[in-house]
Amino acid sequence: MHLFDHDISNFTGDGPPLKGSITPNWSINGNPHGGYLMAVLASAVFRQSRYPHLKILTANFISRCSPGEARIHLEHMGASTQFDWWQASLRQGEEEKIRALATLMKEDENTAEKYYEHSPPEVPSIDTCVAFPQMPGYTFFGQMEVRLAPDCAGWMTGDLGGKSELRGWVRFREDRPFDMLGVLLAADAFPPAIFPRQGMAAWVPTLELSVNIRNPATTPWLKCVFCSNYLNNGMVEEDGTVWDESGELIAISRQIAQFRK
Repeated sequence: MHLFDHDISNFTGDGPPLKGSITPNWSINGNPHGGYLMAVLASAVFRQSRYPHLKILTANFISRCSPGEARIHLEHMGASTQFDWWQASLRQGEEEKIRALATLMKEDENTAEKYYEHSPPEVPSIDTCVAFPQMPGYTFFGQMEVRLAPDCAGWMTGDLGGKSELRGWVRFREDRPFDMLGVLLAADAFPPAIFPRQGMAAWVPTLELSVNIRNPATTPWLKCVFCSNYLNNGMVEEDGTVWDESGELIAISRQIAQFRK
């Protein structure tokens, strides 16, 4: 079993609640990675829902999680002939840490109708992109390889640009394909898109992250672009698209974060 699959599926029990642990294997500066936490909740929902396709997951990050014991509470909100809705709550001690809403679909429609206003982003080849370094406390990047386009990687050495945008590639370092749960990692894999303009000396905790999965990924690398356009009142948004190497749209994301120097 791949480490990711083990770490998102260790919550067991007849419930409610399901009991398990948040591992330290997917951390950013010692804090569990948001996409990993979303995958933990989605995995628990999958085991209860009769519909197999995760289409939308929106998570509100109420309080900071830490590695260790946790509980998951699930609530079935309703179903139609095509969709199934669930609410999932992650708790540690007496605190609720995350509350998420999941929309699952009975089957992918795979109709011939397709129309994109925007083409897949232009991203340099993987070999010419800059590998994001592995650092103590950032175990996420020991599991996931992230490569940034050179023209938006200067902030890592103090060369700030004029655009809050990150483009690049991501894959599992171990040989694991991107399924619906893995795509949740990809949608939150890059550093905050505001770093190229503001520098990395900022605190940018996620308040809410929504990932809309459109198509199954068929390639080991995923191509991503994330951008931020509006920073005010201590908040910043980040819009993202995730594509596979064949140019197929895999997911769309919208993240709201707090910003402090």
